[in-house]
Amino acid sequence: MKCVYVHGTVFKLSLILMLIQYANAARPHIVFILADDLGWNDVSFHGSSQILTPNIDALAYSGLILNNYYVLPICTPSRSALMTGKYPIHTGMQHEVLYGAEPRGLPLSETLLPQYLKRLGYSTHIVGKWHLGSYKKEYTPTFRGFDSHLGFWTGHHDYNEHTAMEKGMWGLDMRRNMDVAWDLHGNYSTDIFSIESERIIANHNKSNPLFLYIAHAAVHSGNPYNPLPAPDSIVAKLQSITDYNRRRFAGMLTKLDESVGRVVQALQANNMLKDSIIVFSTDNGGPANGFNLNAASNWPLRGVKNTLWEGGVRGAAFLWSPLIKDKQRVALQKMHVTDWLPTLYSAAGGDVNKMEDIDGYDLWEALSTNSESPRNEILHNIDEHFGVSALTVGKWKILHGSTYDGIWDQWYGPSGRNGFYNATKVLTSSAGKALSKIKESTNCSIIAHLRKMAGVDCAKKKLVHCKPLKAPCLFDTETDPCERTNLADKHPEMLQKLTERLQEWKSTAIPPGNLPIDQRGNPKHFGYTWTNFGDYLDYSVLKAH
Repeated sequence: MKCVYVHGTVFKLSLILMLIQYANAARPHIVFILADDLGWNDVSFHGSSQILTPNIDALAYSGLILNNYYVLPICTPSRSALMTGKYPIHTGMQHEVLYGAEPRGLPLSETLLPQYLKRLGYSTHIVGKWHLGSYKKEYTPTFRGFDSHLGFWTGHHDYNEHTAMEKGMWGLDMRRNMDVAWDLHGNYSTDIFSIESERIIANHNKSNPLFLYIAHAAVHSGNPYNPLPAPDSIVAKLQSITDYNRRRFAGMLTKLDESVGRVVQALQANNMLKDSIIVFSTDNGGPANGFNLNAASNWPLRGVKNTLWEGGVRGAAFLWSPLIKDKQRVALQKMHVTDWLPTLYSAAGGDVNKMEDIDGYDLWEALSTNSESPRNEILHNIDEHFGVSALTVGKWKILHGSTYDGIWDQWYGPSGRNGFYNATKVLTSSAGKALSKIKESTNCSIIAHLRKMAGVDCAKKKLVHCKPLKAPCLFDTETDPCERTNLADKHPEMLQKLTERLQEWKSTAIPPGNLPIDQRGNPKHFGYTWTNFGDYLDYSVLKAH
């Protein structure tokens, strides 16, 4: 009897392990690719032919082009929203970016996306930029749900030497988990992140689901002495772009697009692509016309990075997966970056109802089946320090205040609409070839149709001036996504309704968590390396400073 009981126990344990493995195998692999400072008009699937992004486009046309998708206007707030599913006003991350010598991080009380996914048996890895805190080790990626991290902690770095300049400070910023990755000096960041992503995918045990978060440095500008670092061999092939800065930007973007193709090929090579979900998104609108020493384009949308115009918050993005039931279309469902956490958790088989106090919605079913989005409202941000706020409800958007005293409130090109678009290059790209192997590719006629549908044209809209520093503006973003016609005087009742709703959101906000720069965090105290300086504040070497 005892022997039977023992064998029965072994059998039960074996059965439980088999069920766990089956459940894990049924969960999709999730690859989230986050571009940095990529503009609406920088991906060629939105209509510009100036810079071809064939690998990005191949996935977009075969999946869902997200045309009503919104992010935050700047890095840290947007990344905090992605990781927590919460508006930054509810985590204290709504104002400006987080600096390497700032003694704070994304609050440790928050449960992050990789932590949720680990509950479902996922292996979790981050490659690239973190930018959510490194004051103490507890704020860094491998203490916040990720099994590994190869990348950098601050907001940007040089793509070759990997040093970051911030607030008059300078130091190396490249980590392999908690260790400084000295050995990567001289290697181009985009290539580093591509190689590491390929390595993680190739070595992954497919019996467990994978969550791979690839947060590129590209196409964010580097240090001021080399703001648009791109390999000269790539830039030399882009002579058709006459503007020097835009040509160098195109070189950075070309390498980013190449990286996307490499990741897709790696998934296919390890027989994982057919069971994957791939998300591609920018973190905010593009810094155009020299903003941040960059050369992005949001045309024909208004504004730039760190503004609440559509050019600052409407994000270039797609969702791809064989699991999508109604694909190869331009998705018009309203979506916000906070929605990724519950949406991906739901797609992975998690119970979203157990998530408390998040602002994101589960859009998996709506996106997959092309049904109505549960989201009708988007809070673009409330930043009391800058005196700016914006909210969209249905088709109506209210915008109040302006960053930079309004000097970045216009429309900035280039449009890039006059060039030839070679759809064949999309089909023959690395991603296109990988998709064809699992019968998830598209064709030239579908590409032409979707590209036309994904474009935005507001040239015929009447210009009715808006001066948000003096009075709030009102726009119908369904018919006027370029925000040319201010309807505040024509629809005062709607303006009042949105003003009251915005005030309701303000009443829920907590103060920004920004803190003064701590000189004890200066990299010069640590061999000119950005460090989790809060863990070393008792050292005598720091007391002297």
